[in-house]
Amino acid sequence: MTNKLKYFIANWKMFGDLKSINILNRVNTFLIKNLKYSKNTNVIFCVPHTLIYFLANTFKKKSLLIGTQNCHSNRTDGSYTGSINAKMIKNSGAKYIILGHSENRREGETNKIIRQKIDSALNQKLKIILCIGESLREKKSKKTFSIIKKQIKDSLSKKFKLNNIILAYEPIWSIGTGRVPKSNELQKTLKFIKENFRKLFKTRNFPKVLYGGSVSPKNVISFSRINEIDGFLIGKDSRSSKKFIDIIKNYYK
Repeated sequence: MTNKLKYFIANWKMFGDLKSINILNRVNTFLIKNLKYSKNTNVIFCVPHTLIYFLANTFKKKSLLIGTQNCHSNRTDGSYTGSINAKMIKNSGAKYIILGHSENRREGETNKIIRQKIDSALNQKLKIILCIGESLREKKSKKTFSIIKKQIKDSLSKKFKLNNIILAYEPIWSIGTGRVPKSNELQKTLKFIKENFRKLFKTRNFPKVLYGGSVSPKNVISFSRINEIDGFLIGKDSRSSKKFIDIIKNYYK
């Protein structure tokens, strides 16, 4: 149910400029000098569209990969002012893309739209990081499992190349709040996600499932004891090379 390869994915959201390359340089240097960490670790920085080309070319054949956040659902060019589709993102050099984040869902993204975006991104051979998770109200109403199941079922298809999809469980009530699920509660949820995914899509393989939501150098130590976690989607603390590196180091303590 667990995978040896662990993912540490930075979600920069609306952050970063050309000077931000210094953050990636320090992380890349750390990985090169510490093979014991990088051997079984995939480090991906999902940056704003404005930085994809610059960073993807700078770090080509390096120890980390470049991804981005969101895209338009349309596969081809069109009259969508200010939008960028998966083909444009792929041509800029990105390898991964975050889709279905709660912040985008809050702006009106439905599971149907997310499904269209995933289909478009997979068509461009991008690897997907699909965010799922419940609100505080849904959690208190004990709807966590039903919400997650619906998000997975309605956003994905048996026709998709499921091996190129990573799930990121991000309870909405945890994002940016400093609050995280209790270890036994999180383990139970991750087990449900993996088993339900396999049942829904009739596959022998368990999906890779990350945890996201207020991940820090301090609390990642407790997460390391949960075998079902295949890595992390890291927000604010990924904007600091020291904190991001400390998250990796503390996870493997």
